[in-house]
Amino acid sequence: MQNVLRTKQGNDDFFSRFESAADNNLQAARMLYDLCYNFTDVQDRVARIHDLEHRGDDVSHGVYEALNQVFMPPLDREDIIMITRSLDDVMDFIHSSADAMYVYHVSGPTTTAQELARVIISCTEEMVRSIPKLRHRRTIAELQDTVIELNRLENEADELLRAGLIELFHQPHDPTERLAWSKIYEMMEEVTDKSEDIADVLRGLIIKHA
Repeated sequence: MQNVLRTKQGNDDFFSRFESAADNNLQAARMLYDLCYNFTDVQDRVARIHDLEHRGDDVSHGVYEALNQVFMPPLDREDIIMITRSLDDVMDFIHSSADAMYVYHVSGPTTTAQELARVIISCTEEMVRSIPKLRHRRTIAELQDTVIELNRLENEADELLRAGLIELFHQPHDPTERLAWSKIYEMMEEVTDKSEDIADVLRGLIIKHA
């Protein structure tokens, strides 16, 4: 049996696409982080993140097209679909978070937004480090550390969301800003939820292949 999880048909392209999507998400996460610390040229920054979202959509479409054309993919079809969908969801919520800051015309980022952006960076960095380990059976077991870390980061984001909402609704704030930031916080936290969805898939792959 090959040590590399691929078929003779060259289906390591699936892994390349996963890695491309993860890299793309990290670029978007860095842009969101920068926006939260340098709140200038907001419309242009959001537009650049939107361009990355389109690039991510192209990667996802490529995965689905390849999946329709191959008889024996390197992983179970449902796992490939779930990884692809979750990576795409991560990108969508990164863009939605940034876009909401522009649409709601907030005056500037809050400390909670900055902390959530930091957690989002950590999630996307973890995925960039871990996704290549799907290529080899001998490294799949190492994904257990990634599962644990993504779960930890999601819990941290939950705590930040709760603390941020308490601050918004227990302290004096402009009502419009309060509503805007409550929605933005929830979108940002959703990025970590989708990252945890990927962790769930990785956990299943460890059981199947490690």
